[in-house]
Amino acid sequence: MPTAKSEGSTSAAGDRKLRYQYVYDLVLAIMAERGLRPGDRLPSTTELAEIADVSSISVRRALDELERAGKITRRQGLGTFVAEPRIASDPTRPGELLHTLLDKDGGLPAVTTSLISIGVGLPSTAIATALGVDPGQPVWEIWRKRSIGSTDKILERAVLPLSRVPAIDQDRLAQGESLYRFIEERYQLTDDYTEQAFEVDTPSSWEAEHLDLAPGDPIVRVRGVSFDADGRAFDCFEQCYRATKFTFYTAGQTRHRILGPSELSNWSVMPLSNPTY
Repeated sequence: MPTAKSEGSTSAAGDRKLRYQYVYDLVLAIMAERGLRPGDRLPSTTELAEIADVSSISVRRALDELERAGKITRRQGLGTFVAEPRIASDPTRPGELLHTLLDKDGGLPAVTTSLISIGVGLPSTAIATALGVDPGQPVWEIWRKRSIGSTDKILERAVLPLSRVPAIDQDRLAQGESLYRFIEERYQLTDDYTEQAFEVDTPSSWEAEHLDLAPGDPIVRVRGVSFDADGRAFDCFEQCYRATKFTFYTAGQTRHRILGPSELSNWSVMPLSNPTY
């Protein structure tokens, strides 16, 4: 059984761990040595304090850190449990979001989609440049929430120029159908490749509400541009993931380099006051 060192112990000059950090490592060691699986119960706060010979305050802080890291879950009145593994996603896979989620034990997770809003506005200079349109040219802005199982959610935004997508079937989207299947069928637009940028970020209050996040929970924000086979951009997209629930895999080669840090500073659409669509 692993044991924790007392606060102030050192193994080398400058190598100093606080008590809660030892408890953090201790819990991970217990999970590994006992072969605990998702849903298995961990020792109680009192038991961990006895094993590590530290105060319950140190244990609670360690558990707070483990929960924020997505390693454990705590259920009021029931105890502390090993968390479910992260959902694996490969955003470089072409097609709709479901196709980017990697197989788990031979199957894909169930994904449901709900439409939050749809409107027409004017793109920021950064989005207009990415799409290859004039900033005064109107674009669709579509927000949807994707639910994976009962707890995990992805917030997704699509920005498409009206010059390439003149009309959107709002009824189909409201019923949870695929936006990208619709524009492929109606306008023969498919993503031959994409350029994407990943950023760990703090969500806005609106994003946190839709993702059921606690204050301070980080997100991974993915912003990208989809290109057709002719190399013309037709979609700027943004996806927000709970940072501790997903693992991302990427592969391939970027053909365009248009998403530098300065280009991501203003990724907004200004709503039109009297849209005609």
